[in-house]
Amino acid sequence: MIASNPTALAAPVPRIGRYRLFAVLAGLYLAQSIPSYLIAAALPPIMRDAGVSRAAIGYMSILFLPLVLKFLWAPHVDRIRPFARAHRASWIIITQVAVIGCLFCLLPLGPTDVMAIMAVGMVASLLISTQDIATDGYAAKYLPARDRAIGNAIQGGAVAFGVLIGGTLSLTLYHHIGWRWMILGVVMFSALPLLAAAAMRESDAPPPAGAPRPSILRFLRRAEVRNILWVALIYRVSEGLVKAMEGPYLVDSGVPLDQIGYLSGASATTAGLAGSAIAAWLVTRRGARFALGLLGGMRTLCFALFALHALGALAGTWPLFGAAGFQTLIRYMEIVALYSLFMSVTSSDQPGTDFTILACAQLIVYLIGSLISGKLADLFGYGALFALATCLSAIAVLATMRMLPPGAPRDARGAGRAMTPADD
Repeated sequence: MIASNPTALAAPVPRIGRYRLFAVLAGLYLAQSIPSYLIAAALPPIMRDAGVSRAAIGYMSILFLPLVLKFLWAPHVDRIRPFARAHRASWIIITQVAVIGCLFCLLPLGPTDVMAIMAVGMVASLLISTQDIATDGYAAKYLPARDRAIGNAIQGGAVAFGVLIGGTLSLTLYHHIGWRWMILGVVMFSALPLLAAAAMRESDAPPPAGAPRPSILRFLRRAEVRNILWVALIYRVSEGLVKAMEGPYLVDSGVPLDQIGYLSGASATTAGLAGSAIAAWLVTRRGARFALGLLGGMRTLCFALFALHALGALAGTWPLFGAAGFQTLIRYMEIVALYSLFMSVTSSDQPGTDFTILACAQLIVYLIGSLISGKLADLFGYGALFALATCLSAIAVLATMRMLPPGAPRDARGAGRAMTPADD
């Protein structure tokens, strides 16, 4: 996620070739994606298959909390050098090695050890969030403006492959050979991207004396960003309700785990490779307001299909497959549109801070929905849960259209930003 204004932060690439930089970025984003999607995409259906309650699975969404709060320690990652001769590379190496250690801690556990999995997952989430800050800073600093579209496409592709490995392959391994070999397989793939961190080249210089530090208060004093902050807080209010229960609902509908893995992997790969390009074109041609309205309307229809199926108005698994696959593509596209809007209002003196505040704001409402989704499903059933999400989605789209003026920023500087598990 390149959280910056390229005109403010783009810099010539020092001592590193163009294609080498592309390869490094692909490896860095793959590094954080593999363990992330093990937690976000593979573990919930595995736990449900083992008999874990829907409420407990919904509580797993608390593991996304570091992604919401990472703006609090991002300045420290930018300022502190763990290794004197390597700034962001040292953060990435340290956090990735520690994440692999967390994966090893899962070996003696099983899918029903909910509290232990959550404890290990929280440590891993903190590490991945910190690594994300360092990776984004490296991409923002060293990708020149002419290569940002290519770099963002590489991000999307890397994350898509991370979904395939951490989500689809993990589910398939668990289905055929069990928990232990699934974890060992993820460990092996997570170790490979360390080569990308070793290939990083940096030329950071200490900031000049007296340079102002980014702050949240400086962001809030700007009237023009407060309206965009409201958009960030409402647009995705319905998504956590559906996404957190999508896997468990497919399991309870009789869909085998390996088919769920193939579905999520294929749809995420398609979305990662194609969604960014389509959304970038849409935002550039028609503006962020039009894109968010169109995508929000299509998202509402997908949620309605889930509700109708859960209420018995639709039968069979094909409507579920279609709705699940299409809403994955929509999620990738709407994040591109949202982040393009966010980047259009970032300031030149603290673009990373401005963007991170807005990005974390939209994750807060997603997290709240995810946390309560299992409890709502237990109390009222899947049909009522998905119907509620459908109504909230429609209301959020209408409110967003009212808050954004016609012709809202068509700036596609953020187009193509790769998704996090919470985004997905």
